[in-house]
Amino acid sequence: MMKIYRTRDKLLTRADNMEEGSWVCLTAPSEAEVRQVAATLDIEPDDLFAATDPEESARISLEDGYTVIIVDIPYQVPGSGEGIYSTIPMGILLTQELVVTVCSVETPVIGDFTSCRVKGFSTRKKMRFVYQLLYRAATMYQQELRLIDRRRQALEKNLSGDLRDSDLVELHGLESTLVYFATSLRANATVLDRLTRYKRLEQYPDDRELLDDVIVEIRQAIEMTSIYRDDIKGTRELFSSILDNRLNNAMKYLTSITLLMAVPTVVSGLYGMNVSSEGMPFASSAAGFGIVLGLTLVICVVTAWFLHKKHML
Repeated sequence: MMKIYRTRDKLLTRADNMEEGSWVCLTAPSEAEVRQVAATLDIEPDDLFAATDPEESARISLEDGYTVIIVDIPYQVPGSGEGIYSTIPMGILLTQELVVTVCSVETPVIGDFTSCRVKGFSTRKKMRFVYQLLYRAATMYQQELRLIDRRRQALEKNLSGDLRDSDLVELHGLESTLVYFATSLRANATVLDRLTRYKRLEQYPDDRELLDDVIVEIRQAIEMTSIYRDDIKGTRELFSSILDNRLNNAMKYLTSITLLMAVPTVVSGLYGMNVSSEGMPFASSAAGFGIVLGLTLVICVVTAWFLHKKHML
């Protein structure tokens, strides 16, 4: 889908033509739309298609007459659980006349601009627009990271109850998300570092300050990702320790019960042997059966008391 926007009197309006100072927004574009934009703006179609490739890495390149900027942004996979994300590329192409954004899905990074929720936004100020997009992407990473940490804390609260397999699977999903975030954030930081060195891109003092803010936000997101990865690693190890401890306790109790059951089994086995009754205690007594049962019960009670004192029962 292709939409063209233009800022007039601080208001964002739809436009019909790709005029100077416009913003061409491509969301999951068709091949015909990509080729139309490429032909109109003299852009290589492959540079537009690159932003729709989920395997494309973040980069910046200076082409003949335009600049290609590709960064990674968070994306929640449909049907995944809360806090489970991946990353997808978002392309920004700067020409002498306008800005083109390309993304394979609708994302809040671009949606905030189309909904006029960003202050000081103008399609005419191309570099400021680019930095505002990058700033929104950085803050979105931080929002999702806080959501991931809250979900981890919620899983930790279930440690005292029954641990389900789904909890361990979800924890693994959160850890995988942080791996994707860490990789994408480092790549985005490299893009920003190269932006500060390019003289071809015209930058004003206010734009430079905004770029510095973006760099700070990206670094903060990288630090948050590292901290939360360590937290999840600790939570996973705690899960493993608790499961091992519960298994050890279960095996200890089962061993104690087996030991208690062995007492009457041994006694009944001895009296069940096919030998003369003259040598068996209480065999000739009328109350022998009850005496044997009583002695067996006493031995079991003493054994249970001993195991209890040793914290094994």
